[in-house]
Amino acid sequence: MAAHRTMAAFFDPAGTRYGVPTWPWRMAPPHLLTRRQLAARGLRPGGQTIAGQVLWRSRRYNAPGGVRAAYLYDVRLALPKRTASPAQRAALAKALKARRVCPECGADAGYVLPRRSGVCLDCADAWEIAS
Repeated sequence: MAAHRTMAAFFDPAGTRYGVPTWPWRMAPPHLLTRRQLAARGLRPGGQTIAGQVLWRSRRYNAPGGVRAAYLYDVRLALPKRTASPAQRAALAKALKARRVCPECGADAGYVLPRRSGVCLDCADAWEIAS
């Protein structure tokens, strides 16, 4: 019974109550998608303004008032995702590799080094044993 009241509370396709067209969970029109849904189709919002939102009640994540929101964008106005240039890909690979190389032993740990210690786990263990 409470679910029906929640759905009615969040059903505002004209946007008079919330200032932007609003729908309950899974009730938005099919041409309106979230950023993640656009990304799954290889698209991005492309600078368009928010076309609507989906609201739902949640006890997780300490949402204000227990209500969470997902913003919607019109798929018809979306643009294809941009692709990184070879130079950008090379710079990213270099930065990611730097996060894996231990400054103590110089080895590529094969994982991103913990920020807490800043060294690989082997060096961190050796330091703990020596202390």
